Amino acid sequence: MESNQAQAAPQSGPVDFLSRLSAADADDLVRASQRKLFAKNEFIFKAGDAGRHVYFLQRGRVKIYQPAPEGKDVILWFCFPGDMFGMAEVARGGGRVVHAQACEASEVLVLSQTELTEYLQTHSAAALLIMQVLSNRLRALGDVVVNLINDDAQTRIIKLILRLATRYGVRVDQDIHLSIQLTHQEIADMVGATRQTVTSVLSQLQRQGLMRLENRRIRIESMESLDEMTNQG
Repeated sequence: MESNQAQAAPQSGPVDFLSRLSAADADDLVRASQRKLFAKNEFIFKAGDAGRHVYFLQRGRVKIYQPAPEGKDVILWFCFPGDMFGMAEVARGGGRVVHAQACEASEVLVLSQTELTEYLQTHSAAALLIMQVLSNRLRALGDVVVNLINDDAQTRIIKLILRLATRYGVRVDQDIHLSIQLTHQEIADMVGATRQTVTSVLSQLQRQGLMRLENRRIRIESMESLDEMTNQG
């Protein structure tokens, strides 16, 4: 029956790089790269490391975050299968300014700066896609900065949920199910709030019947109502 059918929600935001490549370009990328495995909590690179490689995540989850002097991490974004990361320093040169850490057992494709340059010289569609990835990521980070300045914690949390829904949401009946798991602390580190604040806001949204939590996965019951809440005031 149609009511039991799941389908992807409309998508925007970060670009799933690997799935957007043609089959031929994807095969060439795999052949040009090295495959590496990282255990849960293992660092792929740290701030201060030389930025000589770019990474494409095939399996697992990786968090990209800025270490803060007071010890509180600032999560910039999460990488999920298909995502590219580590490109900024390869493009401009210099050392890493962020950490990349595996949140679970992860598998990545690794290309050196030279290998990436050679690949892009003969794969123009992939080069254009990388430009789109970087542009979207820059826009998303710009939105985060604006939100931190202008919005209260509840609005920042709701906006994050809506952004995640556009990329990782799957429609089931009238609900949107996020296909990713995030802890309250991870959400807090992404929006500049405390874990207690995140727990309080999510509990309030559940009481209002706008969403529910199941095994650390968010089920959105009213995208429209959440969106309206971000525009109030």
